[in-house]
Amino acid sequence: MNRRKFIKNLSAGVGGTSLALGGVPISLMSGNHHFQALAATSNTDRVLVVLQLHGGNDGLNTVIPVDQYALYYNRRANIAIPDFGSRKYIDLDSTLDVQNQVGLHPDMIGLKELYDRGEVSLVQGISYPNNNGSHFRGRDIYHMGGGFNDYFGSGWVGRYLDQVFPNYPDAYPNADMPDPLALELGNDVSLIFHRDDNIPVSVSIQNPDQFFELVDELQGFQDLQNIDPRGIPPTTLTNTFYGKEMDYLLSIEQKSDEYAERLKVVFDAGSNSANVTYPEIYPLNAPAGSLRNPISRQLKLVARLLSGGCKTKVFLVRIGGFDTHAEQVESYDPTLGVHAAKMYHIAAAMKAFQDDLKGLGLHDRVLTFTTSEFGRRIDSNASYGTDHGVAQPWFLIGKYAMPGVIGQNSDLSLPGGNLPMQYDYRQVLTSILKDWFQASDDVIVNTKFGDFINDTLPVIATQPVTSVDKFINDRFRLNDCYPNPAKDSVTFSFYINTAADVTLVLKDSQGKKLKIIFSGKKGIGLHEIKTNLADLPSGTYFYSIKAGQLEDTKKLMIVK
Repeated sequence: MNRRKFIKNLSAGVGGTSLALGGVPISLMSGNHHFQALAATSNTDRVLVVLQLHGGNDGLNTVIPVDQYALYYNRRANIAIPDFGSRKYIDLDSTLDVQNQVGLHPDMIGLKELYDRGEVSLVQGISYPNNNGSHFRGRDIYHMGGGFNDYFGSGWVGRYLDQVFPNYPDAYPNADMPDPLALELGNDVSLIFHRDDNIPVSVSIQNPDQFFELVDELQGFQDLQNIDPRGIPPTTLTNTFYGKEMDYLLSIEQKSDEYAERLKVVFDAGSNSANVTYPEIYPLNAPAGSLRNPISRQLKLVARLLSGGCKTKVFLVRIGGFDTHAEQVESYDPTLGVHAAKMYHIAAAMKAFQDDLKGLGLHDRVLTFTTSEFGRRIDSNASYGTDHGVAQPWFLIGKYAMPGVIGQNSDLSLPGGNLPMQYDYRQVLTSILKDWFQASDDVIVNTKFGDFINDTLPVIATQPVTSVDKFINDRFRLNDCYPNPAKDSVTFSFYINTAADVTLVLKDSQGKKLKIIFSGKKGIGLHEIKTNLADLPSGTYFYSIKAGQLEDTKKLMIVK
């Protein structure tokens, strides 16, 4: 391969330099500014994963307003998730106020499990004023971090990194920051990563072995000794705009070699947790194109790169197919179809990703959030689909996500068919910069989020152990029995936020099981069980419960 052909390939691309690891295409963010310097100067090793739902996700079949179920059903009867049967919606959180009770799509079991572990923050009603409603323009607005009438040439991540971390590309890669700062898993480079005067290019490579061979082949190009290994731009272009652009293009070759070889090293050095399986196929009926999970491989690769020592700060992964104007559900079953498969893919893959990170010791370093270019309308159409809408729910997932639900169920009796905005999406992004990446106010202002510094949302837990413990104890708990000390009888009680098989046993002071107080299925809520103690002598006893993730033991005194 000669240099001229390489440069031609570079100029034909529209993204960053791309490659594939584990069969997943990746685009390396490259630019003529200082993009790769974040990890070298940041005082945190935290990582952000942006999960893009391409096409406009139907938030109402993702997060169902339980208290308004009749209205919900009447306005979208042909696609509504049922409130009964084995495929009813999943009750998310029984401790929420009645008017804000929500259900998840029945295929989002994985997300429910993460929520119960205190690893999910759900924010209702995300949008921006005068929502555009266009796929391309709407996506650009969310990526650039602006309003409906802004036309920035840069993205919010790019601006943040650009003005905080100087001296790229001259000083990078280096020993402190050997990796590209951002990786986009796919063949494009999204506006979210662009900076002013950025000229991205793209090269696609299909697997790690081919990638390494091509890197090895590209290095040097049989360049003349003592000559700039990038080549010699035409001297007539010196100190001209075109000369600078040519110099930039040639510099990408060198940067691409270094970053690509480094990524191969961390990929080979990394691994995934042996006991974690990423789901590959939707287990129920769905159109053939929706069966395979497109984000499992992406998230699995992110975990492996991080475990191998990759210092990349921002990853973007995506799943498409959300523009569901028709056949969003199967005509014979609204719980099945394209959207159902997407809900399963997201929830199951994120559950595996979180388990993988925990097994790798990376659980406290990674935060993921979901985003789409808009929500969809309240009313379904005659084609078993939904049309472009306004507000949507976002999920933030990770150990440091503040567990719970922010916002309210929108009033479904409102005319117009659109869910109204409750929160500007920039409130969430500012919260991520401020509380996750610990950015200063000056940095946030220069990222163009200054209007939201004092209007952030509590989506990041500054004390995760305390926050999560309280969250879980409010929803899964074995209560103190009463009376205690007891004589002839005692009442045991417990609360669970998810239906589960429950085993409650009584043991003596040596831990020997004396009797099974209860064994069977219990639903969501508070449960009380009165037990006769007439056959037991005075002494110290213990009662233990196992109900899903709830495992606890407490002491009982019997005094005759």
